[in-house]
Amino acid sequence: MSRRGWILFGTMCVIWGVPYLMIRVAVRELTPATLVFARTALAAALLLPIAAGRKELRGLLPHWRPLLLFAAVEIGAPWLLLASAEKHLSSSLTGLLIAAVPLIGAVVATLTGGDEGLGGRRLAGLLIGLAGVAALVGLDVHGTSVTALGEIGAVAVGYAVGPLILARRLSDLPSLGVIAVCLAACALAYAPLAATELPSRVPSGRVAASVVGLAVLCTALAFVLFFALIAEVGPVRATVITYLNPAVAAVLGVSVLGESFTLGMGVGFVLVVTGCALATRKSSSQATPAALAVGEP
Repeated sequence: MSRRGWILFGTMCVIWGVPYLMIRVAVRELTPATLVFARTALAAALLLPIAAGRKELRGLLPHWRPLLLFAAVEIGAPWLLLASAEKHLSSSLTGLLIAAVPLIGAVVATLTGGDEGLGGRRLAGLLIGLAGVAALVGLDVHGTSVTALGEIGAVAVGYAVGPLILARRLSDLPSLGVIAVCLAACALAYAPLAATELPSRVPSGRVAASVVGLAVLCTALAFVLFFALIAEVGPVRATVITYLNPAVAAVLGVSVLGESFTLGMGVGFVLVVTGCALATRKSSSQATPAALAVGEP
């Protein structure tokens, strides 16, 4: 991977290492639908004027079907299910389950004839990374809601399929325009439901800050950077950032909150980094980068 690719990769690992915590805080006072509406509406309000100014909204209308499909598979359904699941699951367990996205994406890409392939080295990297996440955050499913686990499973599949839809059906369209329109479509779709589920009192400062952070940092800015990352390294390798999300959460917990650093955390972090290095390394037969794609918590 190029130097630019590594810089984008590291930036995205940090930006998408915090949404699970923000979602966990926000759903304490907001319903999942209200949270999705607020997040997508604010992000769309930020990106639509920029996309319009760059004339990146032109030519999108003829592609409304794949645009709506991508919006539903990558944003609308996953974000609702994720918020619903985090009412019952810890953010660390959620991050662990979402870490299956790269492996699912690699398998789907291979089964559908993609050029990413699922070679032995990449498969080994994905499995090592997944083992690292397990060691890093631990896994205790005792008493966990089966429904919530199913919701996270559906989210992982959506995040794996969404990039392939974008890469194969929308890669020739301007990225910022695609992001802005899809976010706006989701906001419009959730507006009626959110209007019936407004909180009975003004949300607390922590919840408001979480919503703003999710919309501005983890959505508007993150999507722009992630498109650049995918253009650099391809859709399957780009989703490997999900492996480092729990690692970022653990480092922040130790450095900011004074949490203990366990042996499992140390071993897990090494395995995660090793797995990412193996899974993102280009093979000698791959001369050109894959087409655009996307994925986000």
